[in-house]
Amino acid sequence: MRGAVTSWLLAAPLALVLAVFLVVPLFVLVVVSFYDYDSVRLIPDFVFTNYIEVFGSMVTWRTYAKTFSFAATVWVITLLIGFWIAYYLAFVIEGTGKRTLLFLICTIPFWTSNLIRMIAWVPFLGRNGLLNRALVGSGAIDQPLEFLLFSDFAVILAFVHLYTLFMVVPIFNTMMRIDRRLIEAAVDAGAGFWRVLWHVILPLCKPGIAIGSIFVIVLVMGDFATVRLMSGGQSASVGLMISNQISLLQYPAAAANAVVLLAVVLMMVAAILRVVDIRKEL
Repeated sequence: MRGAVTSWLLAAPLALVLAVFLVVPLFVLVVVSFYDYDSVRLIPDFVFTNYIEVFGSMVTWRTYAKTFSFAATVWVITLLIGFWIAYYLAFVIEGTGKRTLLFLICTIPFWTSNLIRMIAWVPFLGRNGLLNRALVGSGAIDQPLEFLLFSDFAVILAFVHLYTLFMVVPIFNTMMRIDRRLIEAAVDAGAGFWRVLWHVILPLCKPGIAIGSIFVIVLVMGDFATVRLMSGGQSASVGLMISNQISLLQYPAAAANAVVLLAVVLMMVAAILRVVDIRKEL
C-alpha cells in the first residue's frame, strides 16, 4: 500500500504538468473548433461548419497534399544525408575526440535561430545572388536561374538545412550501440560492404531511423515560417493556412484545421511505430 502511494506521489508532478500544458490546451482547442464566428467575435456553439469547410474545400485538400509532398521529400533527403553522416561518424572516424569534434561541427548551425539561417539563403539563392553570379560568370548558364529562391525548391532546401540534424542524432546514437563483433562476423563470413550494410547495420538502425523520421515529419508538417519566407508567398502548407486564419481572427476554423492536422500527424507517427518498435532505442 505504501509503495503504491509513493508511486502516485512521484508521478503526480509529471501528471500535473501534462494536464496543465497538454491535456487542457488540447481540450480547449477541440472545444473552440466547434464554435461559430463572424468577422469580429467568437460565438460559443456546437456546429460542424468548420470541419465541413476543412473536408469540403478543394483548396484545403490541395494544401494538405502540398504539405505531404514537402514532408515526404524532406524525409527522403534528410534520411539519405543523415544516414551517411551518421555512418561516417560512427564507423569511419576513429577516436572519441575526433568524433566528438566533428559531431559538434554538425551542430554549429543550431547555434543561431532558424529565422537567421533561412534569411542567410536569400542573398545566396536570389536572382542576383552569389550562386547565380558564379554560374553566369563561369559561363555555365546564360541567364540567372529563377527557381532557386521563392519556390518549392527553396522551401525544401531550407527544410533539409534546418532538420537534417534531427535525423543524424538518433541514427548516430543507434549506430554507436551496434556490437562491432556482428560486423566482423559478417565480414569473416564473406559479406561485402553492401551486404553488411543491408543485412546488419540497417536492420539494427531501424529504431534510430524511426525516431529521426518522427522528428522530421512532425516538424515539417507543422512548420509555417519556412514556407512563408522561402516561398515568397507562392506556396502553402497547413501550418501556414492555420497561421493566416489566426491573423484573420478565424480562430474556430484555425482550431478545426489544427485538430485535423494533429490527428493526421498522430496517425503517421502511429504507422511508423507499428513498423518499428522504438522501445528498443528508448
